[in-house]
Amino acid sequence: MKEAFNHDNTDSTETERLEVQTPKDLSIVASDAIKYTAYIMLLFGFLYFLVAYLGPML
Repeated sequence: MKEAFNHDNTDSTETERLEVQTPKDLSIVASDAIKYTAYIMLLFGFLYFLVAYLGPML
């Protein structure tokens, strides 16, 4: 009897590896950290403004 599938095809498949490249320069990492911290501070400042000043007017 013949087998339903062939075992030879399993060896031909290769696993693809993705290499994640991290930034080498620490000044880039520090710059991004400062930038995103500023974004978060602006967001919380805007939310505080909405709650503290515009909230009581509603």
